[in-house]
Amino acid sequence: QVQLVDSGGGLVQAGGSLRLSCATSRRTGTSYTMGWFRQAPGKEREFVARISWSGSNRVYADSVKGRFTISRDNAESTFYLQMNSLKPEDTAVYYCAAGTRWTNSAQSYDYWGQGTQVTVSS
Repeated sequence: QVQLVDSGGGLVQAGGSLRLSCATSRRTGTSYTMGWFRQAPGKEREFVARISWSGSNRVYADSVKGRFTISRDNAESTFYLQMNSLKPEDTAVYYCAAGTRWTNSAQSYDYWGQGTQVTVSS
């Protein structure tokens, strides 16, 4: 069992930055893919970014590529999402997730954080 606690959301103006953190209950470096997803009101949960257990492979949604950076610190059992050049359309609840598959599909992730709200004002 892996417990995830995500944090770091808030209110920021367009063009600003935030860094989300996801603390895990135990070391996840051995096998888990870590991902970030988001869900805006009235919309389905969508993939944002994922990182392999070693940290050497990363995948981003086209909508965030070049603006967001995913990283992990296995020694600290924490991973991050650095969000720069934020836009109003990035407003959503952001969730961290852990799974054993290398995929963008939310259904394949086994463990989820509680979510953290990100609001970007224009």
